[in-house]
Amino acid sequence: MKNPLTRTLVFVALFAAAFALVEASVVIYLRSLYYPEGFAFPLKAISPSHLGLELARECATIVMLYAIGALAGRTSWERFGYFLFAFGLWDILFYAWLELTIHWPSSLSTFDILFLVPVPWIGPVWAPVAVSGVMILCGALCAHRIQSSLPFHPGPLAFGVGIASTALILLSFMIDTDATLRGSAPKPYRWEMLIAGLIGYLIAYRLSCQDGRSKP
Repeated sequence: MKNPLTRTLVFVALFAAAFALVEASVVIYLRSLYYPEGFAFPLKAISPSHLGLELARECATIVMLYAIGALAGRTSWERFGYFLFAFGLWDILFYAWLELTIHWPSSLSTFDILFLVPVPWIGPVWAPVAVSGVMILCGALCAHRIQSSLPFHPGPLAFGVGIASTALILLSFMIDTDATLRGSAPKPYRWEMLIAGLIGYLIAYRLSCQDGRSKP
């Protein structure tokens, strides 16, 4: 592989695949402990010591994915691009490993716990997979543009659109507090908020490509 971008993406992808298997293994162990009959809502309370470890593990996950991006890239935005690529691929392969090992989820519409900070996030599996697909695309394109000396410099408008889009997507995962904190069945997912957020991400990326007289 003579192309530096291709070589780096391959190694980042290998890390993401291996890390996804580690993550899937932890989830399988936790489900065998708390959901021996099979994972389903309503959610069960876990012990305080396990909850603390889970919160620490999730924070460590973000650190590890950012670290591989930081090692792979040379500039701040190139590192961010590789981080997005690693995160998106890791998340999709996490579900792929679960399907291969325990044949879960039964469909992309199956609800899952996505994250725990600051409150549990829930949503159908297709939702985080869709976000991850956009992250893979934008991350790889970002790294490509920077390595090819093409314009990529997010300005205030791109930042604003990106932040608003992130808020919409996060809200779509955290809005159903009855299901996450009160033991109720999940309400219908607010997919329109997710779609709006994903469109916003693509707009923010496009704006960043147009505002490129200098790179960080």
